Amino acid sequence: MALMDFIKKQFIDIIQWTETGDGTLAWRFPMAEMEIQNGASLTVRESQVAVFVNEGKVADVFGPGMYKLTTQTLPVLTYLKNWDKLFESPFKSDVYFFSTRQQVDQKWGTPQPITIRDKDFGAVRLRAFGNYSFRIGDAKLFHTEISGTRDIYSVADLDGQLRGLVLQNISNAIASSGVPFLDLAANQIQFAQALAAQLVPEFEKIGIKLENITVQNVSLPEELQKILDQKIGMGMVGNDMGKFMQYQTAQAIPKFAEGAANGGGIAGDAMGLGAGVALGQVLAQNLAQGLSPNAAAAAAATTTAASQPAVAVVSPADVMTTLEKLGELKTKGILTQEEFDAKKADLLKKLV
Repeated sequence: MALMDFIKKQFIDIIQWTETGDGTLAWRFPMAEMEIQNGASLTVRESQVAVFVNEGKVADVFGPGMYKLTTQTLPVLTYLKNWDKLFESPFKSDVYFFSTRQQVDQKWGTPQPITIRDKDFGAVRLRAFGNYSFRIGDAKLFHTEISGTRDIYSVADLDGQLRGLVLQNISNAIASSGVPFLDLAANQIQFAQALAAQLVPEFEKIGIKLENITVQNVSLPEELQKILDQKIGMGMVGNDMGKFMQYQTAQAIPKFAEGAANGGGIAGDAMGLGAGVALGQVLAQNLAQGLSPNAAAAAAATTTAASQPAVAVVSPADVMTTLEKLGELKTKGILTQEEFDAKKADLLKKLV
């Protein structure tokens, strides 16, 4: 009976793994009802690592190469299982292969806006996405912490865990980068470097090596995007007050046109726009006077003028233009004859 049992034994003499390219990270060599023959061949290809597990413990790790499995190549297993007494105490062990090649173009992103701290705005909400690549750096640690005794462990099985680590460390990465929130979109490389610095030690805790990570887009909240647009506009005009007034006027014209299209308060808007332009001219003149050598004299003249009743001065051309516009409003029925006459009288009083 013992002889028949011995004959039925199946001995493994070649142990190897040919990857299929389906994103498998860990693969368990099939060992059911089979035993490893003393002197068997173990082939570990480039971008692979083989791990021997005996009685639930990792016994040895093999890098790329071809090995003859003897008591010399597996001294630890010889001690545990008496491999030198092959048939009296046959050697059976679990063999796991791990792919160490780089897993590229892995996606990460914020499914929902995340709240971060910013020195300028306090708490703000952010969306961002990009990609990253990784590889198994420590097969033994990855086996004990992640893949365990599963027959197959794939990239898809690990995806959620790694995405979670990325999202968990975004806030710390932004804080450590020193990049103001409004400048994040223009400093994506620096942001990615700070994020990588945060993630490398977190990935290493589970046997993963982060190769690189990129930030492809940072989406700002709508209200902060408007502030960023204004900042860009002011950066273009610099300290030139004349250009600043032109910029402000250009920003106001679309709103004025929108109000005119809706038929609401046209006359008032027209007068308001004219007053705004006049105010801008006065401010520009005052600034120019303040920067001139005769600033003191100009200031004195201004003080004297301020003690006298203010009289608004309007050029005849401006009066005629405004009267023509008011006439068109009266013709369209927007202004009554009485309102037109009152506006006309006010404008004529301003002529000097």
